[in-house]
Amino acid sequence: MILVIAEQQNGKLNRATWETIVGAQMLATASSAPITVLVPGANGASVAAELAAAKVSDVVTLEHAALEPYTPDGFTAALQAAIAQLSPAYVLLPHTYQTRDFAPKLATRLDRAIITDVTAVRTGGAGVAFVRPMFQGKLTADVMPQGPAPHFVTFQIGAYRVDQVTKGSQPAPTRALTVTVDASAIRQKPEAPFQQAKQAVDLSQAERIVSVGRGIKEQTNIALAQKLADAIGAEIAASRPICDAGWLPMERQVGSSGQTVAPKLYLALGISGAIQHLVGMKGSSTVVAINKDPDAPIFEVADYGIVGDLFEIVPAIIEAVKT
Repeated sequence: MILVIAEQQNGKLNRATWETIVGAQMLATASSAPITVLVPGANGASVAAELAAAKVSDVVTLEHAALEPYTPDGFTAALQAAIAQLSPAYVLLPHTYQTRDFAPKLATRLDRAIITDVTAVRTGGAGVAFVRPMFQGKLTADVMPQGPAPHFVTFQIGAYRVDQVTKGSQPAPTRALTVTVDASAIRQKPEAPFQQAKQAVDLSQAERIVSVGRGIKEQTNIALAQKLADAIGAEIAASRPICDAGWLPMERQVGSSGQTVAPKLYLALGISGAIQHLVGMKGSSTVVAINKDPDAPIFEVADYGIVGDLFEIVPAIIEAVKT
């Protein structure tokens, strides 16, 4: 059995969970294993009903005082007990900040292998391998877990698209799971949820992004990109040089050293397309690139490319959107 650990907070699902379900469905195709989705935390019933639309065997809710508020000790203890009951062969999770906090601890507690930041599932005669980037995305490695099950795998945000989820012909059954956790084993006193910076935005949840690169020329010109973002209901983002220069805050950076995003629409304005940036946005459903250089690498990944001056093209797009 393949177990997907969903991530939700106060009844709101992290969309990266859907991407992980796609990875689970890819793995299930190769291994013919059923998929169970586990929803830990309070108010999981509504999230479970939402996830039941996917083609999975069942959706299981797990509510316990140890899970609210979040602590790595509480999640590790509760999920350890849940895994003992469900006996999965694989445990799949989205590679979020929260997962990065508790998943290594959970895998270590069970003395099991963990493969992180996976971008694809590969099958062959030797068995199932998980593809993960190395050296800031310049290379990829096929990694096969060793040792007894379950094997833990976290999927990079953007590895799969949400619209790739296979839906079931009818809602999957849902049920509740009960576990016992020793409250004295929870040592942490939680503070506010982690954010990269004050008032930081989680670009991984954005459906539309307008991103700027060096072609924007100077900081005052970012206002033009912001007008476009406002016109289409998008978040503003940037490549690393823009954030390094302090023109936009670091939480707006997309790339191997910034955020990994997978929006429905990614508008790249004046971005050349260095590999470090492409790693962060390659999961976008539709990429539109505007650049004066017809040989810019960004055009190799763009669905639509416009060769021209962004200071002429962007105002025209804004006007077209308004009309």
